[in-house]
Amino acid sequence: MSATATATAPVHLPRVAITFCTQCRWMLRAAYFGQELLSTFGTSIGEIALIPATGGLFTVHLTHKPASVDGEAKDTAVQEVLIWDRKAEGGFPETKVLKQLIRNHIEPLKDLGHSDKPAKPRVAAMKPEDTQQVSAATASDATDAKPSSGNNAAENCQDCR
Repeated sequence: MSATATATAPVHLPRVAITFCTQCRWMLRAAYFGQELLSTFGTSIGEIALIPATGGLFTVHLTHKPASVDGEAKDTAVQEVLIWDRKAEGGFPETKVLKQLIRNHIEPLKDLGHSDKPAKPRVAAMKPEDTQQVSAATASDATDAKPSSGNNAAENCQDCR
């Protein structure tokens, strides 16, 4: 019988915890999101945690003390908020969306610059004949794509398919 030991270390708030499936090989994606959040928010984020898991999980949780409108910390309890769940949302977040969601909790008045501006739709900016070429290319790519097979079936995650 093995006992799981948990060490208690001081937690620096706000804390962003990114849980990712190791079988799906989403570690680089999780690390990239963590890097982007640190680059954007700097020392406004206390820590970023990368938490390996299995089962097709990719979630982002934020643990923080809610700030008031004037930027001062309220005398409230610490809250944990689910920012993103890949299974519930049907995919991964865009980086700018993740930044906006985190910002709305920890620094509501922070301007994210170009990340706050809506992106121009690429298809609408194209000429009609370009759209047809893109559609044909996308269709041929989809038919050529083959699912990757791992060396060991036990390492493949059934939940992420």
